[in-house]
Amino acid sequence: MEAHKKPESTNKIIAFLTNETVHFVLGLALVIFAVYLLLAFSSFFFTGAADQSILDKADPQELSSINNGVRNYAGSRGAQLAGYLIDDCFGLASFFLLIFLAVAGLKLMRVRAFRLWKWFMCCSLLLVWFSIFFGFAFVDHYQDSFFRWGGGHGDYVSRWLESQVGTPGVWMLLLGTAICFFIYASTQTIVWLRRLLSLSFVKRRRKEEAGLSTDGAFVREPVAPGPVVAPKPDDDIEIEFQPTGAEEAPGVEPDDEDGFKPGFIIEAATGDEDNYQGPEREPYNPKLDLENYRFPVLDLMKRYDNNEPTINMDEQKANKDRIINTLRSFGIEISSIKATVGPTVTLYEITPEQGVRISKIRGLEDDIALSLSALGIRIIAPIPGKGTIGIEVPNSNPRIVSMHSIISSRKFQESTFDLPIAFGKTITNEVFMVDLCKMPHVLVAGATGQGKSVGLNAIIASLLYKKHPAELKFVLVDPKKVEFSIYSVIENHFLAKLPDGKEAIITDVTKVVQTLNSICVEMDSRYDLLKKAHVRNIKEYNDKFISRKLNPEKGHKFMPYIVVIIDEFGDLIMTAGKEVELPIARIAQLARAIGIHMVIATQRPTTNIITGTIKANFPARVAFRVSAMMDSRTILDRPGANQLIGRGDMLFLQGADPVRVQCAFVDTPEVEEITKYIARQQSYPVAFHLPEYVNPDGGSDMGDVDMERLDPLFEEAARLIVIHQQGSTSLIQRKFSIGYNRAGRIMDQLEKAGITGPSEGSKPRQVMCMTEADLEMLLNNL
Repeated sequence: MEAHKKPESTNKIIAFLTNETVHFVLGLALVIFAVYLLLAFSSFFFTGAADQSILDKADPQELSSINNGVRNYAGSRGAQLAGYLIDDCFGLASFFLLIFLAVAGLKLMRVRAFRLWKWFMCCSLLLVWFSIFFGFAFVDHYQDSFFRWGGGHGDYVSRWLESQVGTPGVWMLLLGTAICFFIYASTQTIVWLRRLLSLSFVKRRRKEEAGLSTDGAFVREPVAPGPVVAPKPDDDIEIEFQPTGAEEAPGVEPDDEDGFKPGFIIEAATGDEDNYQGPEREPYNPKLDLENYRFPVLDLMKRYDNNEPTINMDEQKANKDRIINTLRSFGIEISSIKATVGPTVTLYEITPEQGVRISKIRGLEDDIALSLSALGIRIIAPIPGKGTIGIEVPNSNPRIVSMHSIISSRKFQESTFDLPIAFGKTITNEVFMVDLCKMPHVLVAGATGQGKSVGLNAIIASLLYKKHPAELKFVLVDPKKVEFSIYSVIENHFLAKLPDGKEAIITDVTKVVQTLNSICVEMDSRYDLLKKAHVRNIKEYNDKFISRKLNPEKGHKFMPYIVVIIDEFGDLIMTAGKEVELPIARIAQLARAIGIHMVIATQRPTTNIITGTIKANFPARVAFRVSAMMDSRTILDRPGANQLIGRGDMLFLQGADPVRVQCAFVDTPEVEEITKYIARQQSYPVAFHLPEYVNPDGGSDMGDVDMERLDPLFEEAARLIVIHQQGSTSLIQRKFSIGYNRAGRIMDQLEKAGITGPSEGSKPRQVMCMTEADLEMLLNNL
């Protein structure tokens, strides 16, 4: 009994310390204390001299009295703190203590999402550095002052350092540590130092004097072919071309410093992405737009009292005896029996005597169920990897597996999966997790009310707790219109939709077909980018993009994972048929490498819904309880799902043998709290837009475009398109911060004017005007 109480008390302490209300109150106290210290420090500079004589001579009782004579605005205690921290400790640098206290308080109150460890390191380093700096540099200025500018710490350490390395050595130490601090604070410091030490500004000036402008364009008239310097990119890389047999032109002296010789301009080939290196040396941060995003906290989910494993020894002994007696009545003797108690099911492992046929035990499934008076008996003969036979028996008092217990587990928190999904717990009470990237698509099936919708919510919740909005987007298809509506509030954070879609949760069958075809366009576009980048999958591509080895001006971009979740797939098949099945099959066959994954669910697991094409491309299956063995065979290619007990009891199949799992329970109010927590934070301006899908059967009618009422941004958009030589609606939308519909109308006007060509699906439109001069002529003729 005592063994069960101790973990419970520990959990209560942990729950108290991690409670959001406790964090807020503690944070508020830290902020108030920081303000109090600021008042004491500020008053110290004006009243410290008068208060010092009182504080030095007074005993504690005098300071506790009302008429203590202390003039500091923060009272006697504030005067003591200010005198101790400023004069005895760190001097003027003590203000960094106040900054850290305020930052820590605001983080605990969740007013701002600070990186507390980095703030702690920076404030600590600055506290020590400035204490020594003031104590060393201004030692002659505070001889007559009532306090030491660097405090006792700065005064002593600076004098000790000066005795060891001398005055120049102290200055060099201060300079070196300051540079190291700036490198720690920002890696951009290294870039600035390299430019400073390489004297690149001097070289640039000399080139200007030699006739080369700052942007790398030649301004002298060409005289004769010679060594030609290509235009200098922003990252200070110089490329030289030496024509074979080139001779110096008479009368032209080369610049010995830079090797410059006037000549014609040669543009370097830029098709090879392997040689590209962006101007920025610091890695690209895809999370920078939402750098203050905070992941959902554990307090948003409910804890359950019966979450801890309990063993009813009377029940286990009774079941053991019944299994032994039932097998014995059919002439089967066993040499050993072992029980493993899970959340809802207990696994009894039996070792039969020599010579007993396994098929004979397998045929006694109904007889064992009758003797135990239980539903959901399942015999595993034999258990894979063991020389035993398993009999799964439901517990009389099943426990709820809460989503809180799964998300808070060490296995989930320390998971390194790219797309981690935590389903629940196995019979051995282990957290069951899978990586959606490796699955790579999931088929979920089960009868009504058996836990299918809860399972889908568990999948989404797992990903929301682990992935940043920059890394993941959902496409949610909900023909019933009520299952996924709860996620609409996080549209601009995590959802993807068609550019002209009014709602991110797709409920209309026509929109479903368009969306799936749009995802196919996105898939083809991503494969084109992978081909240009010479990589094989999205992980290698993103790593290369983050390292700035891919040129954004060539269309390269950071790719988030896209997870398509379709509820009630059966309804879509019945209403749209092949129009839905074909793009789904195409996505399932090809989309794994470019980070698009599908989860489809149905409550009618029949062969006309889950066709051979679907099954072949969805190797991972999740089966909740179904009513007939035929349905189980449709999902899992074997019986078993018809023997489950419901309420989240499921079989997961990926490979040879299914695993029985109790799905974690996440209730609708919990999902609401999670989505509200995310929705309250800063988001992207719009949802993630999927590319345009142009139906090949339907042409584009440009007769409706009114060229008499051009958009005010028409001319600016035209110049943008010609300068970039890329006819893209998303480019106009992004550069001018306008909606997609308006950008689409501008693109239609550009096409009607002959500036761009017609749409080519996922590819950018062809730009008809090659130069700005051509564009001006065309605009004048409009």
